[in-house]
Amino acid sequence: MKKLRLPLIGAFLIMLALTACALLPSNEAQVGSELSSGPSQVTKTPIQPVDPTETAPTMPPPTMPPLETLPPVDANPSSATEPPAAAGQQIFSLRQPDTQARFTLYEELRGQPKDVVGSTDQVTGQVALDLADLGAAQIGPVQVNARSLVTDSENRNRMMRNFILNTDTYEWITFNPTQVSGLSGSAAPGQAFTFQVAGDLTIRDITQPVTFEVNAQLGDDGLVRGSATTTVERSDYNLNIPSVPGVANVGQTVTLTIDFVLAPGA
Repeated sequence: MKKLRLPLIGAFLIMLALTACALLPSNEAQVGSELSSGPSQVTKTPIQPVDPTETAPTMPPPTMPPLETLPPVDANPSSATEPPAAAGQQIFSLRQPDTQARFTLYEELRGQPKDVVGSTDQVTGQVALDLADLGAAQIGPVQVNARSLVTDSENRNRMMRNFILNTDTYEWITFNPTQVSGLSGSAAPGQAFTFQVAGDLTIRDITQPVTFEVNAQLGDDGLVRGSATTTVERSDYNLNIPSVPGVANVGQTVTLTIDFVLAPGA
C-alpha cells in the first residue's frame, strides 16, 4: 500500500495541472507557452566608443523669412517743421554767431551823454529765397533771446532783465514779417539790394507794427550778408526805466538793428 500511494499522488497533481491549463484564457495560455519555451532571443547592438577629439557635426542655422523693407528714416526730423519753399526756392538760415541783434538808447549818465548799446548773437530765423526771383522771397519769424542781451554794465543788465524786459516771463522778442517790398529781379555775387520788411514786433506782451529798412548783398561764397534797422518808442511797449542815481535822462527812441549772415541750409 505504501508503494502505490506516491504514484497516485503524482497522477492527481498532473490532472490538476491539465485542468488549470484548460481554464486559462487564450492569451494567458500563449504567454504561458512563451514562458515555457524559454527566453526569446534579443539582438544586442554593441556600443561604439566615442572619440573625445572628434568634433560634433555643425547644424546649419534655421532660415528666417526675409523682413519687409522699411522706408528710410529722416535723419533730420527738424526739417519737417520748416516752412515749405516754392519751386526754385532755397532755405537760408541766420547763422550764429555771425548774426547779431542790438539796441541803441541815449542816456545821460552823471552829466555825460552816452549811447547805451545792448547786443546778443542768440538770433534765429529763416528765409525762403530764389536767387533768380527775389520778389518771391518769404521771410519767417525772427526771434531774439532777450535773456542774453548784455551791455557794458552788469548793473544795467540786471535792471534791464528784471525790471524793464522781465525776461523771466518773456524770454523772446519776436518779429513776424507780413510784407516784403522793394525787392525784385535776380541776385548776382557782389550785387547790393535795399528793400523794406514790414511786420509785427512783440516785446514782452505788447505787439506793434514796425518796418525794417534792409540792406543785403550776395557774396561769392554763397552767403547773404546785410543789416536791418528800425526805430521804436519805449512808450509804445511800456518800457519804463526805473529811477537810478546818476542817470538824469533816458531817450524815448530805441534803434533796433540786426546785422545778419544768411547761409544756405537749415
